[in-house]
Amino acid sequence: MSAPTRTEIGRPLDRLDGRAKVTGGARYSAEFTPPGTAHAVLIGAEIPSGSVTSIDASDALAAEGVFAVLSHLNMPKIAAEPHLIPSIAGTTAHAQSFFPMQDATVHYAGQPVAMVIANTLERAQHAATLVRIGYREERAITTIEEGRAQAYEAERIFGGFIPGRAERGDVAAGLDQAEARIDRTYHLAANHHNPIEPSATTAVWDDARLTLYDATQGPTATRLTVAELLGVPPSNVRVISDYVGGSFGSKAMIWHHPALAAFAAQHVRAPVKLALTREQMFHSCGHREEQEHRVVLGARRDGTLTAMRHHKLSPTSHFDDWAEPSLNAASQIYACPNYEGVYRLFKANTMTPTFMRGPGEASGVFGMETAMDELAYELDIDPMELRLRNHADVDPESGNPWSSKGLKECYARGAELFGWADRDPRPGTRREGNWLIGTGMASAIYPVYLAMNPQRARARVYADGHAVIESGAADFGTGVGTIMGQVAADALGVSTDVVAVHYGDTELPNTVAAVGSAGSGAVSAAVHTAATALRDQLIAQAVADARSPLHGVDPASVVVRDGRMMLRDQPDTGETYAELLQRNMMFDADALGAWNPPGPDTGHGMATFGAQFAKVAVDPDLGLVRVRHLTGVFAPGRVLNRKTARSQLMGGMLWGVGQALLEATHMEPQYGRWGNASMGDYLLPVNADAPDVDIEMIEVEDRVVNPLGVKGVGEIGLVGVSAAIANAVFHATGQRFHDLPITIENVI
Repeated sequence: MSAPTRTEIGRPLDRLDGRAKVTGGARYSAEFTPPGTAHAVLIGAEIPSGSVTSIDASDALAAEGVFAVLSHLNMPKIAAEPHLIPSIAGTTAHAQSFFPMQDATVHYAGQPVAMVIANTLERAQHAATLVRIGYREERAITTIEEGRAQAYEAERIFGGFIPGRAERGDVAAGLDQAEARIDRTYHLAANHHNPIEPSATTAVWDDARLTLYDATQGPTATRLTVAELLGVPPSNVRVISDYVGGSFGSKAMIWHHPALAAFAAQHVRAPVKLALTREQMFHSCGHREEQEHRVVLGARRDGTLTAMRHHKLSPTSHFDDWAEPSLNAASQIYACPNYEGVYRLFKANTMTPTFMRGPGEASGVFGMETAMDELAYELDIDPMELRLRNHADVDPESGNPWSSKGLKECYARGAELFGWADRDPRPGTRREGNWLIGTGMASAIYPVYLAMNPQRARARVYADGHAVIESGAADFGTGVGTIMGQVAADALGVSTDVVAVHYGDTELPNTVAAVGSAGSGAVSAAVHTAATALRDQLIAQAVADARSPLHGVDPASVVVRDGRMMLRDQPDTGETYAELLQRNMMFDADALGAWNPPGPDTGHGMATFGAQFAKVAVDPDLGLVRVRHLTGVFAPGRVLNRKTARSQLMGGMLWGVGQALLEATHMEPQYGRWGNASMGDYLLPVNADAPDVDIEMIEVEDRVVNPLGVKGVGEIGLVGVSAAIANAVFHATGQRFHDLPITIENVI
């Protein structure tokens, strides 16, 4: 049947949830306080390795308002051992293969060893200080330097989804053929997410039914994971996540606190709220692990790459082989016949690391793109020209064609916007007063992840002409709710003004957790399928209705505009959805749509591409680095909303400033715990650090990834920024920096 005229997709509409958020009307998970709510406070281990030898909770239990103190001595046993599975799989999404308070073993500092439940938050916090815990401490390993000698090559990483080694061709032979070689080691500090809203869960039991108000990227993932841990049917668990105050990956996997809140509520027979403190966010929701990357590049004099070797070393937990997939996308940027990527891990006294925006790409591309810049200077080739000479016309890993690309267009447009052609390539030659001025660039890539199960949505049209679209997806600041309304309006042929959007509830049709820039593609595909099915259903009903002006016509000749079904060639002949429903005494009509993602072997390479450019000013006397300008051009397939997409890309690019110059979580090896676990000590960019930012999007048609050709922009904005900045700092100073962040101490 004929599709309606496209009017809504791509429009730069304001966020549907914007007014509620700026006026304080939005209610977050920690703000749900049912009558009789008790408050739970976690007590974290004070040692990084060893065991709990004693727990004296007598003073805490005697304190006013205290209901219980739970620990491994009296905590219910979980019904199933957790197994780490990335949330994109659409099943359970345990963040680590460990659940606390099941025995006395301490694996990492801050690990929950007890939980106090009281009738007010203040009383629970006070009682937590009264619990006396004894420990037997053992030697801990927490940093790369401590664990290097124990490193091993991982068989698989990322929950078992990615091999620990990838090879093509013969790297040794490729290096022998090389006329120029770069061999560099890069170090990246550990990072933490720090969303505005710390994680929180309110658990409410109603007989055998459990409702969780949870701050999560995936309500269904929370439901399935908690149900498995508690040993209850998933149908008995409802998860509501109306508003989520940011995540960046910290709420992508399901950590221990939702299940702990449920256990606590079951124990005290009352609703229980468990809200993490800012400090607890540093040891309760994962992090981007400390990393060391060794990159070896070989090339001919004309710049053609002959070999790429990329080895990564990083700490993982005692119970999971986890590493960011830093090597995978970096290996696909350039055409090179010989490649070797290896992940090496060592067991450390840390929780399992997790997704963090650009998980793997932000780190791996930094190493690869800085090495490419070094190679460009070694060969005296313009850095962008070197990248063009090694452009991958097909996916280097598989040899398959790309589903869509657009990278060359991104280079060209980015260079034009940024003024790259006017650049003097000689380092340290441009000054403005005491400031050294430099420019740099880098490629950006992010893989297209596809959901592994059907994605569903429901569309409904009422007899008054209004419509509703429903999906269980969570909107954690990305604008998913807004694009749901746009896609539904577009498919139904109505204005977004008459479309209401419902999301963030497991009672609604299921969609996968919005992770890995896959949320917009999965949700929009489900919404498009549902709304299209409903539109075609109503057209078919009109064609079959003897009283309709459209009776007996070919359904393919009918289009819909402004809620009115009409003949394409005779627009005066037709009727509205409302007229059809009212005449047939129908209150509404609805349709459930299910989109089945293509399997893993689509016969195409699938990724989003972009180009990043940076201008910096460096004060060599004070060691200050100021980013003055960023330009990013991206090819994300079809753009659903230019305003929210630009906002996502800008957020990622500004995060790149933090990754390059500020963000580092410092481990105190003597104590085995993070030394700057607060917003006062963990440095983030603020408004004064924000440069001018230019962003453009080049739409490329993609008929493979999903029905609308949407590839997502949540991560790609961050990828490559730190490399572009580091390359610009070199151009300004003539000094290379191989460690992130680049600090004042480094520059001086």
